Amino acid sequence: MATKTTTKKKSVFETLNAINVNEHTENKNGLTYLSWAWAWQVTKENYPTAIYTIYESAEGMFYHTDGKTAWVKTGVTIENLEHIEYLPVFNYKNNSIPISDITSTDVNKSIQRSLTKAIARHGLGLYVYAGEDLPAKDDGKTIAPKEQEKKAVKVEKETVKKEDTPEEKFAKAKKYIGNHVNKKEAVEMSLVWYGDIFTDKQKNDLKALV
Repeated sequence: MATKTTTKKKSVFETLNAINVNEHTENKNGLTYLSWAWAWQVTKENYPTAIYTIYESAEGMFYHTDGKTAWVKTGVTIENLEHIEYLPVFNYKNNSIPISDITSTDVNKSIQRSLTKAIARHGLGLYVYAGEDLPAKDDGKTIAPKEQEKKAVKVEKETVKKEDTPEEKFAKAKKYIGNHVNKKEAVEMSLVWYGDIFTDKQKNDLKALV
């Protein structure tokens, strides 16, 4: 009698994280951006019931403020799991814009970036924010990108490999944060990507780099 084999269904994260996004990124002022429209299209193609939410303030505005600067709050829900992302409203220099100077265009751009990062928390393009050159594959192998792809996703840290020890990953995370323009964001993404293997002391050491 033949043995029935079953194939384990991939999780949302495994499915989206395996997608190569390199051809859909753009580098601006030392940071790599993933196309919002493309990211949402791919998300809906794989998960048609996915939805996104733009959280309004108590005053009904699409941004939140402390009276000095502002930020947006968005969420993306896939298969009943929502990932929320907060993002400052900043200018082309990646500096927060004073509340008196913020325009609707600034807010709209921040919303699009925030949604893209919320999607990344589900897996799509997360390796870009974490400083990876290529997505991880199930067999542990990687595919060398075209030369123009390497230039498009140039990052500020060495590529982290699956076989790296926790200490090696920690050292590379520190280097990545040290070279990153937005150190707070770099720390947050390093903890999202590798936080489960770092000790509390290592996490505190990374936070101290901000």
